[in-house]
Amino acid sequence: MTASAARTPQRGRSSQGRPEDLAAVLVAGPRPPRPSALSVCLTFGWRAMLKIKHVPEQLFDVTAFPIMMTLMFTYLFGGALAGSTTEYLQFLLPGIMVMSVVMTTMYTGVSVNTDIEKGVFDRFRTLPIWRPAPMVGYLLGDAFRYTMASVVILTVGLVLGFRPGGGFLGVLAGIALLVVFSFAFSWLWTMFGLLLRTEKSVMGVSMMVLFPLTFLSNILVEPSTMPGWLQAFVDVNPVTHLVAAVRGLMDGDWPGGEISWTLIASGVLIAVFGTLTMRLYNRK
Repeated sequence: MTASAARTPQRGRSSQGRPEDLAAVLVAGPRPPRPSALSVCLTFGWRAMLKIKHVPEQLFDVTAFPIMMTLMFTYLFGGALAGSTTEYLQFLLPGIMVMSVVMTTMYTGVSVNTDIEKGVFDRFRTLPIWRPAPMVGYLLGDAFRYTMASVVILTVGLVLGFRPGGGFLGVLAGIALLVVFSFAFSWLWTMFGLLLRTEKSVMGVSMMVLFPLTFLSNILVEPSTMPGWLQAFVDVNPVTHLVAAVRGLMDGDWPGGEISWTLIASGVLIAVFGTLTMRLYNRK
C-alpha cells in the first residue's frame, strides 16, 4: 500500500469529525429564548418548596415551635401580667406571631450556606439566568413558610380564645404585613449565609441579633413598664413598630404611622442588604 493510499482513510475520518460538523449537529435548531427574571425566580421558589417536600423536618420550626411558644408564654405570663390568660392572649398573640416568624427567618441564611458548602451555587452561577434569581427563590419559598407559621399560631390562638376585632380582613392584612417585613429581613441572613463559613456560625450570629430585637420590644409587655433607657431602644426597634402595626390591624384599627414605618424599614432592608448580598454572591 502506497503512502498516499494509507493517508486517504485518515483524511476521511478527520473530515467526519470536524468541529464545524459537530457544531452543526448540536445547534440544529433555534436557541431557546432566555427565561425571564420572574419565571426563573418562581422556578427557584418551587425548588425551595420541593426541598420542604423531601425534607419535611424543615416544617418543624413553623409548626411545633410556634405552638410551643404560644402555649408557653400564654400560660406562663398570662396570670401574672394580666390576671387572666384569655385577656393576655388578646395582647400576646399578634406579638408571638411576629416573634415566631421573625426568628424563623434565620433559616434562610442557613439554607444558603448549606448549598454553598455543597457546591450547588457553583452550578447556578454558570446558568444564563438573572443573577439574583437563586436568592429571590429562597425567599419566595420561605415566604410560604412564614405564612404557614402565621396560620398555625392564629389557629392555636382561636382555639385558646383569641378573638380578633378586625375580623378576617384585619387578620389578613396583619399577616401580609408580617410576611412582607420577614421577606425583607431575610436578606440580612442571606448576606450572613454568604459571608460566614459554616451554618453554625450563621445560626450563632443570627441568635445574637434576633434575641435583642424580639425580647426588647413590645411583644410580651407594654414598653411603658420598662426603664427609660430601655424604652429608648424599644422605640426605635423595627420589631416594635411591626408588632404595633400587626396588633392594631388584628384589633380593628389601621395604624397608618406604624404601617408606614414598617414598610419603609422593609424597603431599606432590601435596598441595603439585598445590594450587599448580591455583591458578595458575585464575588464568592
